Amino acid sequence: MPLIESPRWKRGKPPHWAAKLAAGLAFCLFQALSGAAAEHKPGPAHALAMHGTPALPADFSHLPYANPAAPKGGRLILSQSGTFDSLNPLIVKGIAVPQMRGYVIESLLTRGHDEAFTLYGLLADSVETDEARSYVTFRLRPQARFADGRPVTAEDVLFSWQLLRDKGRPNYRLYYAKVTKAEIIDARTIRFDFGGAADRELPLILGLMPILAKHAVDPERFEETTLSAPLGSGPYQVTAVRPTASVTLTRNPDYWGRDLPINRGLWNFDEIRIDFYREANGQFEAFKRGLYDARIEHEPLRWHEGYDFAAAKNGEVLRDTIKTGLPQPTEYLVFNTRRPVFADIRVREALTLLFDFDWINRNYFFGLYGRIPGYFPGSQLSAYQRPADDRERQLLAPYLNRLPAEIIDGRFRLPASDGSGRDRDTLRRALALLAEAGFALENGVLKQRSTGQPLRFEILVTTRDQERIALAYARDLKRAGIEAEIRAVDGVQFDQRRLSYAFDMIQNRWDQSLSPGNEQAFYWGSSAADTPGTRNYMGAKDPAIDAMIAAMLEARHRDEFVSAVRALDRVLIAGFYAIPAYNVPEQWIARWNRIQMPSSTALSGVLPETWWFAPPRPSQR
Repeated sequence: MPLIESPRWKRGKPPHWAAKLAAGLAFCLFQALSGAAAEHKPGPAHALAMHGTPALPADFSHLPYANPAAPKGGRLILSQSGTFDSLNPLIVKGIAVPQMRGYVIESLLTRGHDEAFTLYGLLADSVETDEARSYVTFRLRPQARFADGRPVTAEDVLFSWQLLRDKGRPNYRLYYAKVTKAEIIDARTIRFDFGGAADRELPLILGLMPILAKHAVDPERFEETTLSAPLGSGPYQVTAVRPTASVTLTRNPDYWGRDLPINRGLWNFDEIRIDFYREANGQFEAFKRGLYDARIEHEPLRWHEGYDFAAAKNGEVLRDTIKTGLPQPTEYLVFNTRRPVFADIRVREALTLLFDFDWINRNYFFGLYGRIPGYFPGSQLSAYQRPADDRERQLLAPYLNRLPAEIIDGRFRLPASDGSGRDRDTLRRALALLAEAGFALENGVLKQRSTGQPLRFEILVTTRDQERIALAYARDLKRAGIEAEIRAVDGVQFDQRRLSYAFDMIQNRWDQSLSPGNEQAFYWGSSAADTPGTRNYMGAKDPAIDAMIAAMLEARHRDEFVSAVRALDRVLIAGFYAIPAYNVPEQWIARWNRIQMPSSTALSGVLPETWWFAPPRPSQR
């Protein structure tokens, strides 16, 4: 199978850096000759980076991972597991179609996916902030239009901010509430002030704010689920909805931004349809029949053995293995610490010891998976096998008395078994911890000594792969006298129970970037623990976590930022909030050969907006 490496983008115009260097030298010479100390003044820029400077110059022609010559036309059919009951992804209620963001509803700025966290102008043609990032000003493009032809104005931006701050998803409410003042400068210009908040990410967070049309949104009904198509400014419009089954997007021929360099080579299909499947096996069988065009594979058994059908053998279906530059996606078994059964950290550590990854990986996954503890594995941000540097130790100083020394000095390792499924060493270590927590084995059942209650809990699953892992884990727990009931539910019920924290243990994954920011408070911040709809599924409430997130947001330089993230990683590891089940070192993509991808892949991996339709030649059929 072909291997697509992450691109090594090369700037093809040395004059850009040469010109900058020359200008810098000239400026220094001018200062020296004049004896004047020029004060730095912020000004409008075409892009904004979280740390450092944007990789692309103001006059870039296209994104390095897009094919500017990609043909327009054809249809792309994608699949989604589960179902939907809403076209509004900006509220808590309902299960929304995720493609509404980006495809239909745009933001002021948009990501450059070859960089850790850099945003380039989209609805806004410029962004301005100061060194302290105490404010941000956006200047809208004069040609920016909603799909009904009306211009996008500063009033729409102000309206969107107010609406999402008051009635949007919890992450929007959390982020946008940090703005202390919003001021419309003119019809195309708006400024947000942050009142001294120590959060350098806020200008970028505001840049990614979805912009809604004030004239087309009823604020009183905004929090209601709806299948009515939103009015956006994006390249596509919703043209057909089959409730619970499919949504069809059609490219807007009058899309205002089609000629922007940021969009060159993107949004190539005339039509995109998203089909929903309630059952994973049925979803795969539909792909084998060509009922949809591409899938990201998550099950190693299927990737290893399932693609032996005729179309995959004769080249009609292609398989790509893609190495990204992001932290490796990791699946976790998550403890809901809101439940008394998991309140004691010694219990959580013992249950972590009892998970036999080596047996599961060998018998279920053909050894395709790895296992790294922490929440930023395989990246520069991971604390694993790295001793804490001086910055980390300073940040962690108030909490060092409760952090294990082996996590601070980089000696911590997850348990490794002999792979037999009967490893006695990890069992002894787990039972010793459980004894410290007040449990004892009685006639093969682990019971709390003070109450006589057995240690039991439920593992909620929704896919075959999750069920197999849960069953294997339940077998290991049984050896310690612990009863784990496996409850299989459909995707809809799983999502509902996950969002309301109505579970003991679930399998989950938090996808991380190379520039984690405010979303970390949404994942494990104390303020998110008791707010339904956040991704703090474990219910973490720890001032050390909150302090590390704050330090991360305050960091001005990349090295300070990396130290803060690693310190956060150490605190999360030390809390034993989730059992790392396995890491996925690469992306697995299967596609019918009528769907083409650029030769270069973005740092973040595959992006369907860069694909295009190309009917196969007769020899390929």
